[in-house]
Amino acid sequence: MGGRVSSGGCVFPEDVAAPADPDPAPAAPGPAATMISLSDTQKIGMGLTGFGVFFLFFGMILFFDKALLAIGNVLFVAGLSFVIGLERTFRFFFQKHKMKATGFFLGGVLIVLIGWPLIGMILEIYGFFLLFRGFFPVVVGFIRRVPVLGYLLNLPGISSLVDKVGESNNMV
Repeated sequence: MGGRVSSGGCVFPEDVAAPADPDPAPAAPGPAATMISLSDTQKIGMGLTGFGVFFLFFGMILFFDKALLAIGNVLFVAGLSFVIGLERTFRFFFQKHKMKATGFFLGGVLIVLIGWPLIGMILEIYGFFLLFRGFFPVVVGFIRRVPVLGYLLNLPGISSLVDKVGESNNMV
């Protein structure tokens, strides 16, 4: 070994030369080249949104627990604001043709916060589907390309339902 040895018998890493790669291959363009870079604010927003979805799901699993649903709602809306920005969030929710959907979604959030979780979640889910129905064809197309999930979506009973969801002409 060519490194200096301390009194304890340790070799310092900066003194040992790294072995050279005999055949360095050029980096091929792949998934890393096409990844979207996120700002720190967007990363925080993704975390908040993920935790919000987790708390909403967990709150529904635990028989519509008010506290978990309220936390999930606040985290989801805050995370969405962090990901796309406050101005875009307001523009998205308060477009003239989306006022009904926004009313149901935010009304459901308010009703959950007041303390009626079942009614609030029904309103929220209806508003969510009205708000994001333009994204469903994109999501269905993406999921159909995923190996196991694509197979499940092409099963006879599920396929007709997914086709109806995937052919929505209402763009966001």
